[in-house]
Amino acid sequence: MMDSYETQAVATAEIDIQRKLASDSLLSRFGLDSEPVDHDAVEHGVMQLLRAIGEDPERQGLVDTPRRVAKSYRELVSGYTTDPVELLNNAIFDVAYDDMVVVSNIEYYSLCEHHMLPFIGHAHVGYLPKDKVLGLSKIPRIVDMFSRRLQVQERLTRQIAEFLVEVLNPRGVAVVMTAQHMCSMIRGVMKHDANMTTSAMLGDFRHNQDTRNEFLMHLQRSKIQ
Repeated sequence: MMDSYETQAVATAEIDIQRKLASDSLLSRFGLDSEPVDHDAVEHGVMQLLRAIGEDPERQGLVDTPRRVAKSYRELVSGYTTDPVELLNNAIFDVAYDDMVVVSNIEYYSLCEHHMLPFIGHAHVGYLPKDKVLGLSKIPRIVDMFSRRLQVQERLTRQIAEFLVEVLNPRGVAVVMTAQHMCSMIRGVMKHDANMTTSAMLGDFRHNQDTRNEFLMHLQRSKIQ
């Protein structure tokens, strides 16, 4: 059981983390300070697009399309306005554990910023705790926070890794992401089976080959997709 001094220290640490997560510098760095989707402007833009491609936005099948698209974009790009304090919800724990933590095969979807077409895949995240661990469900939520916006896979991978460093101050973070990109499947080169893999290795994962190999072995065991 913690004494009063330890309890106060834990409470102070939690407040410090929340202040950091809510700071303008962190929100700006990770693109979390955007305004909510302008529903009316999206509706108007979709209506103009339909006309521009030769469609009639007043016909039965399309009359509600601008409204539906505007509504869907509130979810598709919700990562711009996610509150990291609410997302993590005090799920950062002081635990005496220093072995590798790996969460693999996290499904995600995002929108390619070049063509605004989806790319869909799996994220695999590992970290080496120093003195804090994160609640299991929070890592997939962090992946969602950065994937639900206009992205390139390389930046998405790096943002997840760097955010975990900010939150946990671990000895290292590793993120590997795979995806199929609709912009290369249904247009352009039209290669349906092409997969893209990106990785970000920070701290011990970058500087220690044994640590990196252990992480990659975990992914092989979990049948990386």
